[in-house]
Amino acid sequence: MINHNKMKKVFVTMAMALVAVAMMAQQPVITFDKTDHDFGKINEADGKVTTIFTFKNEGMEPLVLSNVRASCGCTTPKWPREPIEPGKTGEITVTYNPNGRPGRFTKTVTITSNATEPTTRVTIKGEVIPKPAKPVDNYPVKMGELSLKSKEVKFGKVNDHATKTYEIEYANQTDHEITVAILPAKGQEKYLDAVVTLANVKANETGKVQIALTTENTGVYGPIEGSFLIVVNGKQDSSDAFKIIVTADVEEDFSKLTPEDHRNAPILDVAATVNMGNIAAGKVGKRTIVLTNVGADPLKIRRVLNSSSEIKASISKAELKNGKSAQIKIEALTAGLEPGAYSRQLTIISNDPAKPKFLLTINWTVE
Repeated sequence: MINHNKMKKVFVTMAMALVAVAMMAQQPVITFDKTDHDFGKINEADGKVTTIFTFKNEGMEPLVLSNVRASCGCTTPKWPREPIEPGKTGEITVTYNPNGRPGRFTKTVTITSNATEPTTRVTIKGEVIPKPAKPVDNYPVKMGELSLKSKEVKFGKVNDHATKTYEIEYANQTDHEITVAILPAKGQEKYLDAVVTLANVKANETGKVQIALTTENTGVYGPIEGSFLIVVNGKQDSSDAFKIIVTADVEEDFSKLTPEDHRNAPILDVAATVNMGNIAAGKVGKRTIVLTNVGADPLKIRRVLNSSSEIKASISKAELKNGKSAQIKIEALTAGLEPGAYSRQLTIISNDPAKPKFLLTINWTVE
């Protein structure tokens, strides 16, 4: 027996499908002559490169590109804003800027339209050959008529019985001879030394600043900073523009300790966190904590580092025998602070080989 309702539904479904197909047949259809372009190797020095992607509307209705978007700012597309009639062609011009982008690249351009496939993509790729560096590019730091490759010497971590050296190259990029000298900051002569390899530098000549750090003579552990003044043509300018800055982090060398040394080593015992509690705005919170040496050998507090202006800290003594203690007085300064919770850290540097840099966290709340 024929189910007329079921047959009716089948006919309706088929009719809707035929309508949909008919509507799609009338929509614009976008096709490209190519969807990717390989520029190959291009020279950065030659500047921008361009290619054209040609497309055709093979549908029955006008094709409208609503947006053409590149994957990065280095790629710029241009496209027709007017409708493309059925059977007609259009062009998308894609320009790539290689400046400052050496190496291989792959970029996409996304096309949004009213076509049967509303989103399509084209791709460009290639390899940028970097432009040769100019002599001036190799010496970006200017100190008067002198040009340097850098003005910073970062030694990083250095053990406490080491001598480290570093060189900075300089050049005379003028058309006449200049003189160069170097002066250490006062008080740093014991552990910082520097010489220039060429004092009278002719046009286009290069020399080097040779800097040596002797950590044994610093007298401190942890971060240190020093400076040298570069004197050009005999004129001393003490501004930062003529200074070479030297930084290092001096660490105690525990590598030569024997197993017995480790068994007898000093041990720093102190709470890791100090809670100052609630402090009224504009007032000073105070707290005293105790640190103890629970090891056999004397504990030496090398330094208490404090990089916060809201904290003051002082220690009662710097060397503790077995079982002895010292006090660290801590003040939290709230002047100028908004109400809320605060947290700062002190670093206790000691000769405890297990924790030579101990972080002490200080918490408080301004009311």
